[in-house]
Amino acid sequence: MRVAIAQLNQRVGDLAINVAALRNAIEDALRAGVDILVTPELSICGYPPEDLLLRADFLAACERALVDLAAAAHGLVVLAGFPERIDGRCANAVAVLRDGVVAAVYRKQCLPNYTVFDEERYFVPGTQPCVFDVRGTRAGVVLCEDIWFPGPAQQARAAGAQVLLVPNASPFHTGQQALRRARVEERARECGLPIVYVNRVGGQDELVFDGASFVCDAAGRVTQQWPAWHETLGTAELDGGVPRPVRGELEAAVEPNVYMALLLAVRDYAHGNGFGSALLGLSGGIDSALTLAVAVDALGRDRVRAVMMPSPYTAAISIEDARTMAGTAGVRYDELPIGPAFDALLDTLAVAVPEAAPGVMEENVQARIRGLLLMALSNRTGALLLTTGNKSEMAVGYATLYGDMAGGFAVLKDVSKTLVYRLAAWRNTLGEVIPARVIERAPTAELRHGQSDQETLPPYDLLDAILEGYVEDGLDAAGLVAAGLPMPAVRDVVERLHRNEFKRRQAAIGPRVTPRAFGRDWRYPITSAWDALAALR
Repeated sequence: MRVAIAQLNQRVGDLAINVAALRNAIEDALRAGVDILVTPELSICGYPPEDLLLRADFLAACERALVDLAAAAHGLVVLAGFPERIDGRCANAVAVLRDGVVAAVYRKQCLPNYTVFDEERYFVPGTQPCVFDVRGTRAGVVLCEDIWFPGPAQQARAAGAQVLLVPNASPFHTGQQALRRARVEERARECGLPIVYVNRVGGQDELVFDGASFVCDAAGRVTQQWPAWHETLGTAELDGGVPRPVRGELEAAVEPNVYMALLLAVRDYAHGNGFGSALLGLSGGIDSALTLAVAVDALGRDRVRAVMMPSPYTAAISIEDARTMAGTAGVRYDELPIGPAFDALLDTLAVAVPEAAPGVMEENVQARIRGLLLMALSNRTGALLLTTGNKSEMAVGYATLYGDMAGGFAVLKDVSKTLVYRLAAWRNTLGEVIPARVIERAPTAELRHGQSDQETLPPYDLLDAILEGYVEDGLDAAGLVAAGLPMPAVRDVVERLHRNEFKRRQAAIGPRVTPRAFGRDWRYPITSAWDALAALR
């Protein structure tokens, strides 16, 4: 049996384009002489369609698109995902298309309802296996989350399956590729069946899908691996249910995978929302430097604009480095000094606020002037404004509402400061785009003379260790201290984290690249009397 895997980037809601891509995959698969084509989860409508699934007109359009696609399924079997209406609800379903019709339907049984998933809101679970013959081999379908639990795979085997075909829309995070492989290998050994695992690729709002489809044999050994981060149509051969081994390995390092996730997220968000270009504030610091590199790699230098907005506190080397980076990247670069606007605003405020030494007000006014200028340019040009703040800053409130947080897409929202440095260093191995002294220089917001981040924040390696333990690993404050982290820093960071929930709720969305991001899988109340530090008091 020859199986084609279509690792596709399907756009949510664009049914006509999605069906056209699926038809193209069918034509390519026919030319390759395959027997069955497997496409990703909900390949008709894209994943996740969220509350579009609550609209009867959307579900009806998906069903019409499925009938249209089925008409092209001659000479091979096609697995296509679609939302199936059932008694006023719907199922997350896979249609088995052959001879121009829907020959069978499998309905997802295990509905994920954790982290970024909310499938119980939309779907009713299936209960029955789906096994069918393909050139003398009995193929069973299980769908994405189903392969994470023993039941559906065992059910398919009991129904006679000799191979499992698994369409997926499994989003990326730094540990997900290893987790997928481990779980699929476990299922293969349990049921003694080879597994063809097909995943979608592309960015969808906060989620990024890496593809990385693969085949494993009945002993749980990966026999064929397709690349991550690219659309592809690949073929696998199974002789009597045994997959033929083909060489192929994934890049296991964190930095190239996260960088590609950011690149794909920016590209698909811009294209999917009709932005022909992007702009950002380029400060001469590491965060905006990395954001610039990602934007240029994602969109091309002709579609990115960088703006330096020096204040009286901006160091000369910051301006020099911004000019160097813009020149290396080959983007349009503008300098808009904010000193006159800053002075004018302080003069206006002087009649309304008590006289005091310069402090947070003056610092935030500078950030908000910059946000205003960038948003004005975005309004005038139609460019997508990319924010440049990182996860560490967003966690502890080291960012200004309506200032550096203003924008449409937060590229580094789930990237810690220490990972920012690692990504910058890695990107420079492909060709230096970030000057060495930007990476080596102590980070500073430059909102007053001599300012450095570490005056008010713990060292970033310590800050990020606390955040990783608390946010991503779920440790409480006492657990962090028990793990060897210093109590004063733990108190400070955890208190800041919860105090600044209101800022994060108003932040632009950004791509999720870690096991837990500030977004759809972080839903803490803004108004709360819970004392997260009670155990340390």
